Amino acid sequence: MLAYLLRRLLYAIPILIGVNLLTFALFFVVNTPDDMARMQLGVKRVTPEAIAKWKAERGYDAPLFWNGEAAGLEKATRTIFFTKSARLFVGDFGAAEDGRDIATEIRTRMGPSLAIAIPTFILGLLVTVSLALLLAFFRATALDFWGVVACVAMMSISGLFYIIGGQWLISKVWRLVPISGYVEGLDTWKFLLLPVAIGVVAGIGSSARWYRTIFLEEMGKDYVRTARAKGLSESAVMFRHVLRNAMIPILTGVVVVIPLLFMGSLLTESFFGIPGLGSYTIDAINAQDFAVVRSMVFIGSVLYIAGLILTDISYTLVDPRIRFD
Repeated sequence: MLAYLLRRLLYAIPILIGVNLLTFALFFVVNTPDDMARMQLGVKRVTPEAIAKWKAERGYDAPLFWNGEAAGLEKATRTIFFTKSARLFVGDFGAAEDGRDIATEIRTRMGPSLAIAIPTFILGLLVTVSLALLLAFFRATALDFWGVVACVAMMSISGLFYIIGGQWLISKVWRLVPISGYVEGLDTWKFLLLPVAIGVVAGIGSSARWYRTIFLEEMGKDYVRTARAKGLSESAVMFRHVLRNAMIPILTGVVVVIPLLFMGSLLTESFFGIPGLGSYTIDAINAQDFAVVRSMVFIGSVLYIAGLILTDISYTLVDPRIRFD
């Protein structure tokens, strides 16, 4: 197992380099260092001297990927890609284009993101798994049929509709909770209640339908028929056998999502004015702040790889017979 984990960690290095390379290529296809300078300087008729000074101060005056004028290894090291990427691998994210420390901003904004993501994740998992078990238990009945219809209808609706509809109905019409914003302290729950509820409702359709399919597949296997033949009740079969054996495919989707919770939700945080990592990323894209964009993409890649490794470890916890060579 240890050798397997070491191999996975070594595989992560070229993956992270490739993701970082792709991020650079995509960002600079639509933006140039000159465009970034004009955006940050905030004036329409900025002088070439001011642009050159801004680029020199922030290290954007070098070639992107290859410096043909340098000698030896400096052809690759004296480039924007190397100077901006190498320090990411040691946890040094540097400063944003506005001068603020990115690592400090991430630590500050991680709290609001987790305050929304963790309740949404836990409540969503409980609701969708319970609903899927209910539909599978009453399979081939009217409850199962209309439940699947409702799930298909819910998963066909854009998440943006739930956000706008929830803000209009619950905040504007009923005035139960604030429409947007965020404060620290005892009143935090007022600003989190609506985005968490919308996050749970928006994920019911696709998740419940997927879990129902997993449960029905398990219910058709031989060990379930054997358990029924021994006289076990249907509820005992569902919870003691079907649910337990369905945990591996469920964990495949669940554990991978856990690291992404730290990254926040782009849409939810932006529409509700939550100062989390999701809104931080959106603001950086709008401001063409490449320092923040590359840092957030890098962190997301690291967390996703960590989620895949956690998924493999969780398999051994659910079923000790699984071994990795």
